[in-house]
Amino acid sequence: MASKTFPRLKSEETGALQDALHAPKSSDMKPSDYTSHGITDNDIFLLPGSDYQLMGVLTAIAMAVRLFRIYQPSSVVFDEVHFGGFASKYIKGKFFMDVHPPLAKLLITLAGWLAGFNGDFDFKDIGKDYLEPGVPYVAMRLLPALMGVMTVPTMFLTLKAAGCRTMTAALGAGLIIFENGLLTQSRLILLDSPLIVFTAFTTLAWTCFTNQHEQGPSRAFDPNWWFWLAATGIGLGATVSVKWVGLFTIAWVGSLTILQMWVLLGDTHTVTSRLWFKHLFARAFCLIGIPVAFYMALFAIHFVCLVNPGDGDGFMSSEFQATLNTKSMHDVPVDVAFGSRVSIRHHNTQGGYLHSHNHMYPTGSKQQQITLYPHKDENNVWLLENQTQPEGLDGQPISGSKAWDTLSPAMIQDGAVLRLYHITTDRRLHSHDVRPPVTEAEWQNEISAYGYEGFEGDANDLFRVEIIKSMCDGAESKTRLRTIQTKFKLVHLMTGCSLFSHKVKLPDWAFEQQEVTCAKQGTLPNSIWYVEQNEHPMLGADAEKVNYRNPGFLGKFWELQKVMWTTNAGLVESHAWDSRPPSWPILRRGINFWGKDHRQIYLIGNPVIWWSSSLGIALYIVFKGLSVLRWQRGYKDYENVSFKRFDYEIGMSVLGWFFHYFPFFLMARQLFLHHYLPALYFAIMALCQIYDFATNRISGIGIRERPFIGLGGIVAFLALSIVAFTMYAPLAYGNPWTQESCNRVKLFDTWDWDCNTFHTELSQYSMPASSAPIGEKTSAPAVPPAADMKIEKNIPSSDGGVTSQASAAESVLSQEEKIEYRDQDGNLLNEEQVKALEGKVSFSTRYETRTRVVDAQGRELADGSAGAEGFGPPHPDVDREPETMPDGSKSLGRDSPATASPEKDLIKEKSVEKAKVGTPRPASEGHEATK
Repeated sequence: MASKTFPRLKSEETGALQDALHAPKSSDMKPSDYTSHGITDNDIFLLPGSDYQLMGVLTAIAMAVRLFRIYQPSSVVFDEVHFGGFASKYIKGKFFMDVHPPLAKLLITLAGWLAGFNGDFDFKDIGKDYLEPGVPYVAMRLLPALMGVMTVPTMFLTLKAAGCRTMTAALGAGLIIFENGLLTQSRLILLDSPLIVFTAFTTLAWTCFTNQHEQGPSRAFDPNWWFWLAATGIGLGATVSVKWVGLFTIAWVGSLTILQMWVLLGDTHTVTSRLWFKHLFARAFCLIGIPVAFYMALFAIHFVCLVNPGDGDGFMSSEFQATLNTKSMHDVPVDVAFGSRVSIRHHNTQGGYLHSHNHMYPTGSKQQQITLYPHKDENNVWLLENQTQPEGLDGQPISGSKAWDTLSPAMIQDGAVLRLYHITTDRRLHSHDVRPPVTEAEWQNEISAYGYEGFEGDANDLFRVEIIKSMCDGAESKTRLRTIQTKFKLVHLMTGCSLFSHKVKLPDWAFEQQEVTCAKQGTLPNSIWYVEQNEHPMLGADAEKVNYRNPGFLGKFWELQKVMWTTNAGLVESHAWDSRPPSWPILRRGINFWGKDHRQIYLIGNPVIWWSSSLGIALYIVFKGLSVLRWQRGYKDYENVSFKRFDYEIGMSVLGWFFHYFPFFLMARQLFLHHYLPALYFAIMALCQIYDFATNRISGIGIRERPFIGLGGIVAFLALSIVAFTMYAPLAYGNPWTQESCNRVKLFDTWDWDCNTFHTELSQYSMPASSAPIGEKTSAPAVPPAADMKIEKNIPSSDGGVTSQASAAESVLSQEEKIEYRDQDGNLLNEEQVKALEGKVSFSTRYETRTRVVDAQGRELADGSAGAEGFGPPHPDVDREPETMPDGSKSLGRDSPATASPEKDLIKEKSVEKAKVGTPRPASEGHEATK
C-alpha cells in the first residue's frame, strides 16, 4: 500500500486552531440544536493551578476573619439561647418542637458532643456564662464559622462556572469575606451560616449543571452531567433541611428547570419524545426524589435522637406522644362505666389532661383550680359517679364515691348525667355563674373543684355526656363512652355551658398551666374531650382492651410538618428588633444581639457591599425593562451574543435574588434582617457578573482592551469594602470601641445601636470589669481609697423611690435629670417627632437612676451594670419553650400549649402545699354553700 503524507501545521497555526476550537460561537455559527448560543465550557475541575492557589489564599483569609476571637463573648448571645438549648435536648434525648428542620441543629449537636458537651448546660438566658460550667461553646461556634468560611471558595467557583474572569471571582469571594452581616451570623451558634453555605453549594452545582446542559446533546447524560444534577438535588435537600427558606431555592431551580424543558421541547431535530421524557425523569429523580429522601432521612434521625418526653411534646397529638419513652400506655379497658377511674384528655389543643391540685383561684369563687396539665400525674385521675347513688340489696342507697366498686359495671351511655370526683383532693368538678380569672368573657363561666370528703355535692356538679358521633371510631363508640374511641362534650346541666379549654396559659399562681372554663357558646373543637386511661375494679383481665394506634414514621413526620407550619405562621406578634422586607436592600435597620461590659454585638451589613449589590439588581431590572421595550419595537439586540448571554446569565442570579426576597412580602409573621442574607448572596453574585461583562466581555466601551482598568476597579472596590468592614467590625466581634468612633460611623438614626454603651476611651477597657452572667447581680469593682475615688450620680428628681445616698467616703459630683422619649421599639425620638405624635399616642413614664463611677482623673470605671441594657430580646423565630417566662414578668396568660416539665411542676405544687400548712383556706373548705 502506498503511504500518504499530510501537511504539517506550523506552531502558530496550531495555536490559532486551538483558539478557534475554544472560542465562543459567533453569531453566524448559531447552533441548530438546543446548544446555547455563545456558551463556553466552564468546567471547574479543569481550572488552572493558579486559580486554585488564589482560591486557597482567599479561603485562608476568610478563616482568619471568621475565627478571629471566636471565643468572645464568653456568654450566650441572642439565638444561642434556642439553638444551643436544642443541642442540650438532642444529647439528653428530650423531645422539642422547633419551626426549623433538624440538619443544622444536628450538626451543631455533633460538634458539641465531639468536644465533650454532655447537655447539662441549658443556654436559657442571653448573657449566661459559658466558662464556669465548662461549655465547649467555641467548638460549637466553629461549625457555623467554618461553614461561613466555605462560602468563600464556593462563591469563587460559582463565578468561574458562570464564565467570569479569575479576578472577578476573587472579587466575589472578597465581598463575602468582608461582609459584616455574614460575618456576625457565622460566628455564633445560629442556623443562618449553614443555610447560606448550602444555598451557595446548590447554586454552584446548578450553575455547573446548566453549563453542561447548554453545551448541547453531546454532553447530555455523561458523568459530569449526572454528577452536577445529583449534586444539585443533594444541595436542595440540605438547604431545605436547615430552614424552610430552602423552598425558595427549590422554586428558583424549579423555574429554571421548566425553562430548560421548554427549550428541549422546541428542539425537534435532536430531541425525540422518548429523549425528552428521559430528560424529564432524570430531573424529577435528582431534583425531587433526592431532596425529599434527604429531608425525610433527617427527620428519621431526629426521631431516633429524641425518644424521651420533653418541652415540645405538648404540641403533638396523643398518638405521637405515646411513641415517646414513659409516655407509652399499656392496653386499657375500652368500656367506661360508672365508678371508673379515668384520665380525660382535651382533643383540640394537645394541652393535656383535665387536672386539679390543692391550690385555689386568687379571684372569683376562690375555689380549687381546674387546669390542663400535659403530663401524666395522679392529679389527673377522676372517678365518674352517677347523678344518684346506687342502691344495695336492702334497697338503701350505698354512700361514698366507691359505691360502684362491687357492683356489676353500668356502662355510660350517650346523654348520661354524671359527676366527676377528683380522688386526690375529694372535690367534684363544679361550675357556676362566675367569670374565670383570666378569660373574663360573659360567655365563659369559671370551672372549679368544690366539696370535701363525705360531701354529697349539689346540682352544680352535674354534667351531661354528649357524644360527637362524627368524630367517633366505631359504631359502639357512638352510643356509649369508650376509651380513646369516643369523643364527647361535657355539658353543665344547670347553665348549659360546655367544658372548654383553649391555648391560654394561666399565670404563675396556676403554675402556667392551660386554662379550663365552661363556655356557653364555645367552638366545637375546643369543647371535645376523650378518655385516655380507664380502670374499674369489676372490669377483669379478660375485658376488651384498647390502645393508641402507632402512627409510624410517616404519620409522625407528617404531623410534625403540620405543627411546624402552624407554629411558624403563628409568629405574628411584633418584636423589638423585627423589620419588614422593603427596608432590607437599603440596610435600614439591624438586630441587637448582645451587650455587656461596655461592648455590643449588633447585626448590621457592610453598607458598601450591601448598597452596591442592591444597585446591581436595580441596574439589571432597568436593563431588562429597556431590552423588552426595544424587542417589542423590533430591535435585534438579542442577536448579539454578548447581549443574550448578559441577559440570561445575570438574569439567572437576579431570579435567585427575587425568589429569596419577594416571598417575604407575603408573610405576616415576624421578620428580621437576617432573612435577607440568602438574597444578598445572589445580589453579590449578580453585581460581580455585571462587572465582569462590563470590563471583560462587552466590546465597544474600551475597558476590555485595557484590563488594568478592570483590575484597578476591583482593587479599589475591595479596598473600600475593607475600610467599611473595619469601621463596623467592633459590632460584629464585640470588640472594644469608643463612643466617638461609634457616633462617627452611625449614619442613620434607624441604626439603633446605643453608642453610649461604649467607653469614651479605649484605655478604659484595660480596667477590670465583672463578667457575671445576666440575671445575676454584678458585684462592683474593688473600691480605691476615698481620696482617689469620686462618685457621680444622675438621679431623676421625680422618682418616687428613695435613692440611697453616697457614703461618707464618697462625694456626689453632680445630679441631673434627663428626659428621653422612645417609641415601642426603643428608638430615640427627637423633639419634632414627639411634637408630631402629641394627641395621637399615649406616653408611659419610666424612671431610671444611673450611676457613673469615676477615678481621681475623671475616667469612668465599669460598675458591672452597664452591660445589661444592651442585651437583645430573645428571637421568636424558633419554638419558645412554653414553660419559660422572663424573670419578673406578670403575664396574665399565653397563647401556647402548657408543656412545663413534670418534675418542675410537681416541685412547685409540693412547695406551695407545704407553705400553706396552717394558713386560712378558701370558703369551699369551710363547707359553705356553693355559689
